[in-house]
Amino acid sequence: MTSKSLLDPVAVLPGVGPKKVQALHELKINTINDLLHYFPFRYEDLKVKSLDEVIDQEKVTLKGVVVGPPVVSRFGRGKNRLNVRLLIDQAVIMVTFFNQPWLKDKFETGAEVAVYGKWDAKRKSMTGMKVLAIKNDTSPEFASIYSASKSIRQTTLVKLIRTAYDAYADLIVNILPQALIDKYRLVTERQVIHGMHFPKTQTEANAARRTAIFEEFFLFQMAIQLLKKREQAPEQGLALHYDNQKLRAFIQTLPFELTKAQKRVVNEICRDLKSPRHMNRLLQGDVGSGKTIVAALVMYAAVTAGYQAALMAPTEILAEQHYKNLQRLFADFDVQVALLTGSIKGKARQAILSDLAAGKIDLIIGTHALIQDGVDFAKLGLAITDEQHRFGVNQRRVLREKGYRPDILAMTATPIPRTLAITAFGEMDVSTIDELPAGRIPIKTSWIRGNQVANALSFIQKELAKGRQAYVVTPLIEESESMDLKNAQAVFAKMQTAFAPTYQVGLLHGQLKNEDKDQIMQAFKANEFQVLVATTVIEVGVDVPNATAMLIFDADRFGLSQLHQLRGRIGRGQEASFCILVADPKNQNGIERMETMVATTDGFQVSQKDLELRGPGDVLGEKQSGMPEFKVADPVADYRALETAQIEAQELVTTGAWQQPENRPLANYLAQQEQNYQNLD
Repeated sequence: MTSKSLLDPVAVLPGVGPKKVQALHELKINTINDLLHYFPFRYEDLKVKSLDEVIDQEKVTLKGVVVGPPVVSRFGRGKNRLNVRLLIDQAVIMVTFFNQPWLKDKFETGAEVAVYGKWDAKRKSMTGMKVLAIKNDTSPEFASIYSASKSIRQTTLVKLIRTAYDAYADLIVNILPQALIDKYRLVTERQVIHGMHFPKTQTEANAARRTAIFEEFFLFQMAIQLLKKREQAPEQGLALHYDNQKLRAFIQTLPFELTKAQKRVVNEICRDLKSPRHMNRLLQGDVGSGKTIVAALVMYAAVTAGYQAALMAPTEILAEQHYKNLQRLFADFDVQVALLTGSIKGKARQAILSDLAAGKIDLIIGTHALIQDGVDFAKLGLAITDEQHRFGVNQRRVLREKGYRPDILAMTATPIPRTLAITAFGEMDVSTIDELPAGRIPIKTSWIRGNQVANALSFIQKELAKGRQAYVVTPLIEESESMDLKNAQAVFAKMQTAFAPTYQVGLLHGQLKNEDKDQIMQAFKANEFQVLVATTVIEVGVDVPNATAMLIFDADRFGLSQLHQLRGRIGRGQEASFCILVADPKNQNGIERMETMVATTDGFQVSQKDLELRGPGDVLGEKQSGMPEFKVADPVADYRALETAQIEAQELVTTGAWQQPENRPLANYLAQQEQNYQNLD
């Protein structure tokens, strides 16, 4: 007889044929281990309550005596209801089950029954959901509720999990190191599985969930820390021995003093460049904190070490802006700067490509055109992505493969709360610019209701009269029947009515061709338009110092981080700037978001609040976020467990203790996960 294993396919369980295998496969349940770790998302409290304890619309278990035969009646097409009267606490209660006529046999006059359902206090009646066996002292007080599919019923799932547990419980071992179980008073793996599926008490369910949350975070962090260690092995990286004297001389030429935070992150990055370890660092800083100058300094360091550097931006307009800034900065230095975007074609493009391959170009700035075939570097040492969450993981990987494992720096102006830094960017080191350059005047933000727009327009009129410019932002481009939103075309027409002929109004939206977008933006920068009506196209990085006012319609439809990015388009000059949010939020969540924007201009506070209100996928963008899918753990709600798990995983990987004989089950589990991952590739 072959020995049993938790990796046995679910088909080994009695009664599981091809149809059930397929249904389980849809739930990503392929093995016995998958089935045992398919945890419920909530529990129903089956404890019997008395009538004076229950509240209206509560789901509850009541116990009573059947006072008459049940009656099934039909109504509508193919619908029926089963009515039965129960004597509960000296009151006769009507219980109605919809479309479950077979339950009729469960009710015998004079017999005691327990029913679970929703209580209606006004009618003194109950909508029944299920009939329960009369409890004995050992019966569970909870029913586990699972995310099942249409192909498989809850009851079937529960039965299969029970069968698997009874047959395989003796094979369940602790993956968590015993030292951590003792240190944090966790329960064993067998207790986790029993307590998650079949808890007898709330205490047992809580202990199992607490351990399951920690274990999920810990195993994820172990994988991340091992990846990080492998990535940083000396043979994986380049040591860029830059010229410190030249770098200092370059810093002396800057027309401003670097902030303490800028100096700190430049030192962190330069230390990584010099080290033979491979750099994989995230540079985050609020809007306007001066990330671009940091990028310029570290790219120059790479050039003095005899290497090329590349900076990839998500849009042509941002790439051109970086290019012009860097050209100006390096005008008096022997540094060749080039620009490569999709718009550069023909001979001009060929000339750039051959100079790049020949090593005649030191710094290249571009869009995703940089990662296309035919773009070859002579000696790429440093690759930087700006607004890195705009690029997928694969795009970043392709840029890195353009050279021999160049050091990687990802920059983002979406401040990332520590929760996300640990999960979505766990394999990266994080540098943070947490102060703004001196002289920055904070942007004043106010929130108005839809009926106060006229006041806002007259305020903008005053700003325009001072020679300033304004943005008017709207969420949608065209009329949408499903959502009553101000759309760009309609707002554009209104703004023309409000400001023309004295002032010119432009329109910028995502459906325009790239060349047209650039043209409109350049015209706005040159003050050919005084008011620019735009969708979120203007969100990233575009610099118009003369723009001091921004009016955002339907502000409650934007995420907080997005609103903060939009707001960062103003306040880039020497004048005071004003952001006016127009919103009529329908719920407390919307009100809270508007109040947060008015209360703080700190991007880290804003993004933390955004994370709490909306969740990680929405903050980073579901596809780019790289956020793992946790089954029981929640990185926001369970943040302290996440942080503890990271600290413990780092310690085990750094010391190598995870490979000790007593941690063999953990090492085996990680090896198995690595194998699964490689099979996916």
